[in-house]
Amino acid sequence: MNNQDIINAILQKEVHFHFSKSKGHGGQKVNKKETKAELYFNIHDSDYLTPAQKQRLIDLAGHMVHHEEGILIMTCQEERLQVANKEKVIHHFKQLLIQILPEPKKRIPTKIPKKQRETRIIEKKLVSKIKQFRQKPKLEL
Repeated sequence: MNNQDIINAILQKEVHFHFSKSKGHGGQKVNKKETKAELYFNIHDSDYLTPAQKQRLIDLAGHMVHHEEGILIMTCQEERLQVANKEKVIHHFKQLLIQILPEPKKRIPTKIPKKQRETRIIEKKLVSKIKQFRQKPKLEL
C-alpha cells in the first residue's frame, strides 16, 4: 500500500467532520450559516499508521493534538463557503500526512578531517591571544 492509498483510506474511514458558525468578519451571513469546518482524527485508534508514524504526527501537529485523548483537531474558517473550508482542511491534513509517512533517514555522523581540526585549534588560539591583549596588564609590586 503506497502513501497515497493510505491517505485516501484514512480520509474515507477514520476522519470525521463537524461544521459550526464562523467567528469574525463577514457580515450577517456568518452568523446564520455553518461555514467553519473542523476535522477530527483519532491518532491512537488509527489502523493505517504505525506507532512511529503516530508519534511523528503527534510531535509535528503540536498544539492541534489534544494529548489526553490523542485526537487531532484541525479547523478552517477562512473562506465564506463550507465546501471551500472543508477542502482547505483536507489539503492541510494531507500535507501533514505526507510529511510523517516516509521513514526519516538515519543520520550517519562523519569524522572531521585532521587538517580541519588543526586549523580550528590554530584559530581558537589566535582568538585567545587577541583577547589576552585586551586585558589590563597586571602590576606586580
